[in-house]
Amino acid sequence: MLLMKLQTKEKFCFLQLAHYLARIDSDYGEIEQEIIEEYCAEMGIENEDLFDVAEFSLKDTLRHFKSKKSKKIVMLELMILIHADDSFDLKEKELIETINETFGFSTKDISYFSQWGKAVASLYEQGKLILQEE
Repeated sequence: MLLMKLQTKEKFCFLQLAHYLARIDSDYGEIEQEIIEEYCAEMGIENEDLFDVAEFSLKDTLRHFKSKKSKKIVMLELMILIHADDSFDLKEKELIETINETFGFSTKDISYFSQWGKAVASLYEQGKLILQEE
């Protein structure tokens, strides 16, 4: 919904960030895969199936997001991925806090981003159920 507003380079960086987040809790499942595929479709880019955690640099990736708007989009969309599996793991929380600090948002902002992500993840699941009824 919001990812199409990112610049081209930011889209690829976001995809890397999403892959990293999806794997940080060592539970990269079907739900995360599905959400990442949806992200790619929205952004009009191919999914990079060969994500290598060892080659990923959080610091280098985050520096590509320059505007406050882009940073907010990243936080909001990552929260969807976090809440998609109804689990906010400690490692996910630490990563989000690191990203939030790098981007310069407050802890109150994390709460707002998280609430939004939880609501959207829930609505996404409801939409999938409605479509299955046909």
